[in-house]
Amino acid sequence: MSIDWKKEVEQRKDALLDDLVELLKVRSDREDDKATKDAPFGPGPKNALIHMLGYGERDGFTVKNVDNYAGHIEYGEGDETLGLFCHMDVVPAGDGWDTDPYVPVIKDNKIFARGSSDDKGPSIAAYYGLKIIKELGLPLSKKVRIVVGTDEESGWGDMEYYFKHEEKPDFGFSPDAEFPIINGEKGNVTITMHFDGSNAGSFVLESFDSGLRENMVPGTATAVFTVDDSAVIADLTVAFEEFLKAENLKGELVAEDSLVKISLVGKGAHGASPQIGVNAGTFLATFLDRYDFAGGAKNFLHTAAKYVHLDFYGEKLGVAHEDARMGQLTMNAGILKFGPDFDDNKIALNFRYPTGVTGDSLQKAISDLLGDTGTATKGDRDMPAHYVPMDDPLVATLLQVYEDHTGEKGYEQVIGGGTFGRLLERGVAYGAMFPGYTDTMHQANEFMSLDDLFNSAVIFADAIYRLAK
Repeated sequence: MSIDWKKEVEQRKDALLDDLVELLKVRSDREDDKATKDAPFGPGPKNALIHMLGYGERDGFTVKNVDNYAGHIEYGEGDETLGLFCHMDVVPAGDGWDTDPYVPVIKDNKIFARGSSDDKGPSIAAYYGLKIIKELGLPLSKKVRIVVGTDEESGWGDMEYYFKHEEKPDFGFSPDAEFPIINGEKGNVTITMHFDGSNAGSFVLESFDSGLRENMVPGTATAVFTVDDSAVIADLTVAFEEFLKAENLKGELVAEDSLVKISLVGKGAHGASPQIGVNAGTFLATFLDRYDFAGGAKNFLHTAAKYVHLDFYGEKLGVAHEDARMGQLTMNAGILKFGPDFDDNKIALNFRYPTGVTGDSLQKAISDLLGDTGTATKGDRDMPAHYVPMDDPLVATLLQVYEDHTGEKGYEQVIGGGTFGRLLERGVAYGAMFPGYTDTMHQANEFMSLDDLFNSAVIFADAIYRLAK
């Protein structure tokens, strides 16, 4: 049977875009302070999950909500299940947007909003791929289940809960990365360095605040400190202006009597690619490290400045490693907090590591480096490296679909980002971004090209059908 998938998507593109716009309006970043038993990650992720499942109910699919942790939209019958793993949660919007991040705007053939490319846009494209198959009445020999998560950007507690209540699909993919395929993902773990809150110098660090999530490069940083010398403050003001000029950064210093507040603006980016961002937190630490802080405050600033600043590959930390297939270890300092207003004085380092490294080995190395200046702990989520071979029928089929629709040769890729594709032994990430795309995930002014949105729906429809027919 020959099916013109592009024509089928073209007939539905207005409806697809309308559904995406409404979904993007649902703010869905995790809010632990608003979490309840009924909304385990806060109201936003719950509302977005219900909204997405509502599309499935509207269109006649089998739908299940698993206690607002996750849910699924299912179609077809068979002994095997093909899983598509999407997520409705998003990272916080952060600063630097030209438009309201929760009011979708279409301009220059792109849709701008938080979640447009990660992962609501690709989720809607995949959903419409299955919707087309259902509306055409195409026969399938397997179940197809779109699993919708709500905590992908944080701790994956949604999937942990979901799979305590539902069976795992046999194989599948997550539309949460790029084409032609992601069949390998580095390991992922966060090692947090902890410092005591003491101050003992002529400069007293009252607070240091930078970073929203471990997997985001901090785009802003603010430090508040006291120094009882007006002449020193005058010199400090001049030095800060020189620092901004030398580093080509923007910032502000405000002094009132002995209290000084410094704000610095960098550039946010996805924590899997820290080298494309500008970490405002570590830059601010390097500026402050030259002054007379002492005690835990000095240890905090000096560690960030000497061992973390511009160390994207763990070289200064002594943990650099490279694998022939998976490439280099990368490291992102996603959260830097100091002061009594925070639950901890810490620097959280998110590592994406190849084979040959473990979370335990990273923790030990950093603990040894800190010595008696601090301690190092490993986060609860330590995901080892994941790889599905090129000759696996899943990978081969998905690459063939990509080649058939683009005319371009498919090839394997390994990334530092972690997707739900790794939930399955035979799981990969597939789309929805095409080679050469501009990566705005986890950044201000996130967008998805409408051409990529519709073309990915074409590929998803054909891929689902070939894998499940």
